[in-house]
Amino acid sequence: MSESKRYFLDISYKGTRFHGWQIQENAFTVQEALEAGLSTYFRTPISVMGSGRTDTGVHASMQICHFDTEQEIDREKFIRAINGILPKDISINSIREVKADAHARFSAKSRSYDYRMILQKSPFVEDYVWRHYFNPDISRMNEAAKILLEHTDFECFSKVHTAVKHFRCEIKSAHWEQKDGELQFHITANRFLRGMVRAIVGTLVDIGLGKMEPEEMHQIIESRDRKKAGKSAPACGLFFSRIEYSEDIYLD
Repeated sequence: MSESKRYFLDISYKGTRFHGWQIQENAFTVQEALEAGLSTYFRTPISVMGSGRTDTGVHASMQICHFDTEQEIDREKFIRAINGILPKDISINSIREVKADAHARFSAKSRSYDYRMILQKSPFVEDYVWRHYFNPDISRMNEAAKILLEHTDFECFSKVHTAVKHFRCEIKSAHWEQKDGELQFHITANRFLRGMVRAIVGTLVDIGLGKMEPEEMHQIIESRDRKKAGKSAPACGLFFSRIEYSEDIYLD
């Protein structure tokens, strides 16, 4: 019998019709579709572990997951074939062999999300952006975003009743920019809480619209109360965009 090998898959997906990443009863998820496709290709049950969960309607321009198999893989043939099997809203971008103890979730050094807003109606991107009707002040939002880096407990931005041991995250960068006719928010951290990025975006937009002052971000975070923060931004504008690993986990 051949020795089992572990592989990292770099995948992208449009989250519009999926109920998030993680398999759950009575709902169609990305993980379910991916495992079904891999199991069809290898003709044996295959399970995958993702680097992080995305909620219903959230997209991923980059998601990493790992799986194990004893079968030899012709990578070019595999990518062509598996993309033919998977639904049109999921694509496999690359596959790399990793060390046996490498883990898509626990080996990750950082994760990044992008959030996209537009201020003018566009029928071509409506599934991927938050169409906003008012123009928030990007300088005020960036002033408030800098405050995120001064804190580590983000319970105020977490969904309630979530099964986590703590609410500490190390935010490494967070900023807004105007790009390609959009307002885009970029944030990188070692980990994220459920619903955290959308709650942050909603709060920052409120600040950009003058509903709160930038320095109030301190009080919101220190309150540890979800009700003190703004409403969550719509899922359609959020993209899981990057995961970083140490290069020494890769075998190719």
